[in-house]
Amino acid sequence: MSRTFGCFIFIFVLSGCASLISSATSRMADNITLAILNQDDPATVRDGAPAYLLMIDGLIEGDPQNEDLLIAGAKLYGSYTSAFVDDEPRAQRLASKALVYARRALCLDVRDVCEATTSKLEQFKASFIGTGKGELKSLYSFATAWANWIQVNSSDWNAVADLAKVTALLEQCLSIDEKFDGGGAHIYLGVIKTLMPAALGGKPDLARSHFERADEISAGQNLMIKVLMAKHYARNVFDQELHDTLLTKVMAEKADYPGYTLINSLAKLEADELLAESGDFF
Repeated sequence: MSRTFGCFIFIFVLSGCASLISSATSRMADNITLAILNQDDPATVRDGAPAYLLMIDGLIEGDPQNEDLLIAGAKLYGSYTSAFVDDEPRAQRLASKALVYARRALCLDVRDVCEATTSKLEQFKASFIGTGKGELKSLYSFATAWANWIQVNSSDWNAVADLAKVTALLEQCLSIDEKFDGGGAHIYLGVIKTLMPAALGGKPDLARSHFERADEISAGQNLMIKVLMAKHYARNVFDQELHDTLLTKVMAEKADYPGYTLINSLAKLEADELLAESGDFF
């Protein structure tokens, strides 16, 4: 596939149509992302995805101001890190790469928000007042890359302290369009709201409502939502019946829904592990 892609780019370079290169590479990046998300063999993606990461790096090098490419790069690096990288130092490097790409896209699209990310919380919130659907893609890309970066740097309290800003930005994304990315902002907020138990300020009931709304938006096709709800909510409140019911539903459901095949295949693997541990955990 990489050889075919190389020939494809070469033809456009020879033609000298710079604007077409930008458009074509953006579409190609989107197609690569979809192909990966629709793969039903996680091992194939784990072994083959680094080649696509290098490819997207090359495309961005050639067109560094292309917001769509930067967002595609952030999504690919973030997804690969979350799904397949267990080594902490490597996960931190790759999550940082995703965050850099997402920040660059944000700065191109909404400079005021980009510049306010290091400001105090209230100033940061004020920076995205008035943003709408035109800015949603870059806002969401940055919020999710930031959340993933915090997750792999959870031992750094300075990083964790930024969760309030990430939460505020995700809530802004919800206010613009809660169905964007299949309700993805709901999923991230569901996890964030369960990071602390209720006794220490966590909001597990709100987390549950986010998970349930995300599941509704995806029409039940994103099985990872049920896995995350079981892992982060049901275990948090020690509800074994809900935990096991959610995971049993995942195991019984088909995986190959368009756009969700890879994540569903991974969800089934994790659901099987969580079910096996259920008796010991509860």
